[in-house]
Amino acid sequence: MKTAITEMFGVEYPIICGAMMWLCTPKLCAAISNAGGLGNLTAGNYPTEEEFRNAINETRSMTDKPFMVNVTILPSVHIGPEQHKMYLRVCAQEKIAGLEISGAPLDKAVGMEIVDLLKKAGVKLFHKVGSVRHAEHAVKAGYDGIYAAGIEEGGHPLNDDVTTMVLTPRIKDVCRVPVVTVGGIADGRSMAAAMVLGADGVMMATRFVATQECEVHENIKQHLIKRHENDTALICKSIGLQGRAIRNKVVEDVLALEAKGCGFEELLPLIAGKKVKEAWETGNVDLAPMMMGQSVGLVHDVPSCRELIERMVREAKEEISRVSGLL
Repeated sequence: MKTAITEMFGVEYPIICGAMMWLCTPKLCAAISNAGGLGNLTAGNYPTEEEFRNAINETRSMTDKPFMVNVTILPSVHIGPEQHKMYLRVCAQEKIAGLEISGAPLDKAVGMEIVDLLKKAGVKLFHKVGSVRHAEHAVKAGYDGIYAAGIEEGGHPLNDDVTTMVLTPRIKDVCRVPVVTVGGIADGRSMAAAMVLGADGVMMATRFVATQECEVHENIKQHLIKRHENDTALICKSIGLQGRAIRNKVVEDVLALEAKGCGFEELLPLIAGKKVKEAWETGNVDLAPMMMGQSVGLVHDVPSCRELIERMVREAKEEISRVSGLL
């Protein structure tokens, strides 16, 4: 399968793992890259430069394939501008294959000098956006590609609430750079649909949680298999930090507080990152918001990353062939 993404990074398949706090670790990252895709190492997991650099080296000890690093630039209690700059500087020094930037664009958040530093180091820059206007800004700022993230995605979709079905072709029409579809991708059928819409690749996160290499409690993986596409909710809209999470007790509590007009301080104890980490480790599905997308309805098993990726590619080829046969 050859696309602009496989050619840009020298990988077999245009399947990319999206950022996941606490879960995108060296083990999962390397497994995805070794299977022919692009793994993800989420920088926010590592509070210090030493820990972050060690994670990069650990990943490289398990794979000689390229992988992505995510840096999310959103309001945070623990991660500020200087830490963002540290992550980006280390990525340039380590000549990481590519960066997934979420939230504020680099030129506005940390300055064009950081963008220039990364580009001189050969790091490919991708910005995750939920609108055409943000995609156009990223291209003007020098990004090498766009993640077109529809409202279906887990995590923090833009509050424009545009679906993947519309967003991918809209961005592809106006931005002459590689476009990766994000949101609602979990199998070969959804991958084939994205390619038909004009995508050069797909990115998914929720589906990679339910894999053998993901270091999350087995209760969480089995829980995902039981949930459906209508089992998610958008939370924190009232404080400007919209996020899609699987419905559980904490999510319902958050929605109830928002309905009462409560602000960030009242919501913080329920959405704190440390509680999420504890939930992943203990398997308590009601302890914290599990930021996952509507694609959870397409999760039915817990394969290895290689089994998942190879099955997706096979299914995508079959679906494209089937549709071609109708013409």
